[in-house]
Amino acid sequence: MQRFTLLSLGSINADFQVRVDEPAGSRETQLAHDLCRLSGGKASNTAYLGARFGHRSLLLGRVGDDELAEQALDPLRQAGVEVDNVGRAGGQSTGVSMIMVPPDGKKNIVLATNANDCWDDAAIEAMAAAIDGCATPACLVLDYEVPAPVVRQALEAATRKGIQAVLDPSFPDRVEQALLPRLYAITPNVSEAEGLVGHSLDTLDQLANAARQLQRDGPAVVCIKLGDGGCVLTTADQTLHIPPGDVEPVDTTGAGDAFTGVFAVALLEGLEPREAAAWGVAAAKLAVTGYGSQPAYADRQRVIELAQKLLENARRLDG
Repeated sequence: MQRFTLLSLGSINADFQVRVDEPAGSRETQLAHDLCRLSGGKASNTAYLGARFGHRSLLLGRVGDDELAEQALDPLRQAGVEVDNVGRAGGQSTGVSMIMVPPDGKKNIVLATNANDCWDDAAIEAMAAAIDGCATPACLVLDYEVPAPVVRQALEAATRKGIQAVLDPSFPDRVEQALLPRLYAITPNVSEAEGLVGHSLDTLDQLANAARQLQRDGPAVVCIKLGDGGCVLTTADQTLHIPPGDVEPVDTTGAGDAFTGVFAVALLEGLEPREAAAWGVAAAKLAVTGYGSQPAYADRQRVIELAQKLLENARRLDG
């Protein structure tokens, strides 16, 4: 297998995850169990998947100058992710994600962005230089859990280098519409898609129309990640619904990141968007069957085998 380069820019967090026996917020104080301290964040998770799928994986972002930085970075190093381009924000804490997982597996997250939002001019210039100097073929995966100017400069560097970019638009209110034409693909979940188009999306037809609207705004490919783990995919010539099949979620933490990371890897390997989206759905579906995000991510063989089955149930959404 040819080895490509996956660049992941965005949030890097120390995750503190617990299980609760009742829905989050049902009591003022809830008992919890099964505490896990993990590496997390959107960029961390996609970088982890790049390495897990056999490619060179470079992480770009910021951590604090505290002990939590190693909680966030050490599991990535062990997985083969290159973290030399992760900067330290002096006087800041590493980003922290506090996650509660109830019996139905549908997590609640409270995120303190901390160092993720602390970029000075020198840090932005170093990030852009890392993109300029990376080996190609490459793909850049970004999220907006870092400041908008960071994403803007990263996209400018990727455009100069001829690198395709895939955006996970969290947080959608930070997204700069003028940058959408620079993207090859965008992968919002339903609530993020609602934020981007400005209205609620309650049916598959509405989701398909929203995906077409976003695709007309610039990205060649739009994947709206559905709450059940499936997706609505739109390209210039088709709109598809790829359902995930039956699954009993243990923990939905990181499932959306699994979709985006594996989708980007598949595009990097030259797959057509419909196949890449099926890989993403398969990765997300498998991710929810384990506890935690990175520890639950499946290997490429399991993803490919499931993706082939999922494509058999894909159907066109004609508009």
